[in-house]
Amino acid sequence: MEHDAIISFQNVSKHFGKVKAVDHASFDIQRGEFFSLLGPSGCGKTTLLRMVAGFEMPSSGEIFLDGQPMSVSPPNRRPVNMVFQNYAIFPHLDVRGNIAFGMRKSGLSKGDLNKRIDEVLELIKLPGYGSRGADELSGGQRQRVALARALIKQPKVLLLDEPLGALDKKLREQMQIELRQLQQQLGITFLFVTHDQEEALTLSDRIAVMSEGQVLEIAAPSQLYESPSSRFVADFIGTMNFFEGTVTAITANNMTIATQVLGEVRTTCEESFPLGAEVWVAIRPEKFRPEFTSPARDIDSIEGRMGPSAYLGDRSHFYVHIANRDDPVLVALQNLEGSVHQLSRPDQPVWLRWSEDAVVVLAKD
Repeated sequence: MEHDAIISFQNVSKHFGKVKAVDHASFDIQRGEFFSLLGPSGCGKTTLLRMVAGFEMPSSGEIFLDGQPMSVSPPNRRPVNMVFQNYAIFPHLDVRGNIAFGMRKSGLSKGDLNKRIDEVLELIKLPGYGSRGADELSGGQRQRVALARALIKQPKVLLLDEPLGALDKKLREQMQIELRQLQQQLGITFLFVTHDQEEALTLSDRIAVMSEGQVLEIAAPSQLYESPSSRFVADFIGTMNFFEGTVTAITANNMTIATQVLGEVRTTCEESFPLGAEVWVAIRPEKFRPEFTSPARDIDSIEGRMGPSAYLGDRSHFYVHIANRDDPVLVALQNLEGSVHQLSRPDQPVWLRWSEDAVVVLAKD
């Protein structure tokens, strides 16, 4: 993607009294990008979004939209529009009235306005719904109408504050696909706020992970998941098993780490650490391969005993107790043709194997 920032945060901070809601945020969002702000409640992601919209002003720093500073622009003068979690559908208006609400002072003729309404109804897959009342719409349809009301003004940036949060799981997953397709079809920038890791991974070109007002890491979904830069990001994006270790050998192609739990761990991790460095060895649950016979000595593996299990439909989670560790190791497997049933026998011996490229090495804070 060419460097063409539509939004630029330059050393932006926002304080509410003594609370630092956003702390020196500096990053760019590219034109046409689906960019997500991800983090736990209170991390500052919605405050950042509201500052872009103009509902909050930075305590310091500047936000640029399409190269223009926004500190002098009121909300109604900014080339953005916003979709909220609660949709804010007006109950006294039909679908067409709701969509047209923000266009009252647009200067469009009635014919041109009706044409644009028809276009966005087609875009959100609700043609023929214009005369329906708000009480005749499902949750997903209300969400689409809220999107249409924002898109009809043809903003340069669409701001979305957890817009799928009120939907049930199945409808939410369906709307994720539709939202991504809509963004790609329109080609405009979407700035999306969510606390749902899976949702951010599904939708985004890039994700900014936030904690306590700070942007910790910005990367593509696959990079955040496979090669996170810190324990917080590794733990927040999906699930991770952590083991303490010390770097004992370094070669051109790999690194060896001594751990009390896993023994010697070899890894092809590209991150470099000095000899003797105290680190975290991190392995995703799905990267472990359970076996019921002892593997060869030169294979990276650890013996344990099966603990509780949880059947989740498409996959199962298993907890394995191993020596020198209080917490069990989490193992995740896809449910393929009943292949996981034998793992549901508590207290049976099991060996967990992993490959060198499954290991992520993280610095200890």
